[in-house]
Amino acid sequence: MKLVAMAMLFFASLCCAQQSGDFQPAATNVWGAEYPRVDSGGRVEIRVKAPDATKVGLNFWSGPKIDMEKQADGFWTVTTAPLVPGLHYYTLIIDGAEVSDTNSHAFFGGGKYASAVEVPEPGSTYYSIQDVPHGQVREVWYNSQVTGTWRHALVYLPPNYDSDSGTRYPVLYLQHGGGEDETGWIRQGHANFILDNLIAAKGCKPMIVVMAYGYARRAGQAPSDLTESPSALPK
Repeated sequence: MKLVAMAMLFFASLCCAQQSGDFQPAATNVWGAEYPRVDSGGRVEIRVKAPDATKVGLNFWSGPKIDMEKQADGFWTVTTAPLVPGLHYYTLIIDGAEVSDTNSHAFFGGGKYASAVEVPEPGSTYYSIQDVPHGQVREVWYNSQVTGTWRHALVYLPPNYDSDSGTRYPVLYLQHGGGEDETGWIRQGHANFILDNLIAAKGCKPMIVVMAYGYARRAGQAPSDLTESPSALPK
């Protein structure tokens, strides 16, 4: 019985070691950054250097604020509970000041730029870059007569678009969510890779996708207050 208990304890400690040892840098990190890190269970580990700070917190927009723990080397760390797959916006609260994590790329969401960490969906490849023909995403500036301003859009063009000028393609106008902008479907949502993979698998017809900035007002009108929309900013 004692041997069985010892074996079970060893097995549990081995599983724990394996679980804590498979953290990998997030795909949303800047080049060369080791943190944030994500493990196979969806936990996120964040580390930030703030040796003179007295309190550092982590503000995930999809959940509550979490206090970080100061280490002897001046770094503050925290490991979250498992998060659902997807992109999670966050900021750091350092002695009351809300700042971005310089280890993360900046993404526009909730009406401002913020850090983010992507928790992969286990076993899914539909939004990953694969060895298939790729389309192009082009930036377009156009002068709007309605708003009286120059406006910006991103346009996805399917593979072979330039070499097949005689083909007419359907057009999908894809709008972003509240508080986001025209970059969201590409930078956060990987829409271009999803379309590349679908087109290669004959899962959809080749198409043009226009992603424009969704907020507009006629020339002379006052700007809207995005904070009035319950979906515009994180709770």
